[in-house]
Amino acid sequence: MTGKMIGVGLGPGDPELLTLKSARLIAAAQVIAYPALPGTESFARQIAAMHITETTHEIVIEIPMSTARGPAQAAYDLGAERIAEALDLGQDVVVLCEGDPFFYGSFMYLHARLVGHYEVEVVPGVTSVSAGAARAGRALTARNDTLVTIPAPLDDESIRSRMDGADSFAILKLGRHLGRIRALLGALGLAENAVYVERATLAEEVILPLAEAPDPAPYFSIILVTKGADPWLNPPS
Repeated sequence: MTGKMIGVGLGPGDPELLTLKSARLIAAAQVIAYPALPGTESFARQIAAMHITETTHEIVIEIPMSTARGPAQAAYDLGAERIAEALDLGQDVVVLCEGDPFFYGSFMYLHARLVGHYEVEVVPGVTSVSAGAARAGRALTARNDTLVTIPAPLDDESIRSRMDGADSFAILKLGRHLGRIRALLGALGLAENAVYVERATLAEEVILPLAEAPDPAPYFSIILVTKGADPWLNPPS
């Protein structure tokens, strides 16, 4: 019999935001796999470290940070092959994923390569959007509001069209795009409605008005925008 691949969401960084199920699966794992930037310690492993035992075999999947798709695709191909080797030996493999496995999660690329050949389970995790809203004290949606997530690397017109149809939105993958996004929100009259959250739930967490946000921004940062105040949340005095 082959083993099962289990993708577990680790949440945004605070180890206490792992679900009980994720913690239990990691502690019992024969094999774990996780992404890492070449030459650096894996952030995913840091989050889960207290639950990893000395006998657990670890598969490190080095993912280069590049706009070119080829190197990352090759890394996921190799990672999937190494996971498949363990699965073929009858070993379950728990794959660690920052945030949620299916919300911009690296696990989805391994899932696509292996799901048709092996049993797969996915355990959801707390997303950066949920964590950022909680830490900033910002309600994202109410009643029939719509929420849209927007990747910052999109062009201005694509971002503007997505903002037009939403009551609130979260902008992710800021990096070198923060200045452009800030200017766009300013031109649309939405800058005052925006809050910047960096490294939500971590010791290095930063929460600022958008006007004070650093440019460029680190990878683990988001902008949350709510267009209007809900009268139920802000009743007249």
